[in-house]
Amino acid sequence: MTNWYTKAIFYELYPRAFADGNGDGWGDFIGLRQRLDYLEWLGVDCIWMTPVYPSPLRDDGYDVSSYYGIDPKYGLMEDFKLTVDEIHRRGMKIIMDLVVNHTSDLHPWFVEARRSKDSPLRDYYVWTHDPEKYKETRIIFLDTEESN
Repeated sequence: MTNWYTKAIFYELYPRAFADGNGDGWGDFIGLRQRLDYLEWLGVDCIWMTPVYPSPLRDDGYDVSSYYGIDPKYGLMEDFKLTVDEIHRRGMKIIMDLVVNHTSDLHPWFVEARRSKDSPLRDYYVWTHDPEKYKETRIIFLDTEESN
């Protein structure tokens, strides 16, 4: 495999704000497909798509509640597949922003881990009752979340 990415032109795409194809005020896959000619005209080689997975959207979709689906605000899984096919048809690549260093508190792993200290998923997360223990830890989303 070649190092295609070393010379590629990437376009970071936040679907929610990129193009609204159905007029509901929320960007979606329909709108994205309608704008692919524009991205092709720009010379984009690869679209870096920020998260479109189901999420309570407390940190712009990076708080994933399921890694196996598409948030219905963007469309259906079939819409996503059609969008990927259209991207590839134009000779472009797509990279999905997959957030694996944290989940939503609604994700089944977190729900299960919180349910019991004996949960096999408990070690997926950092837990403490001591607010001083991680006092120096930088809070990433100050405007939306009280803690990491």
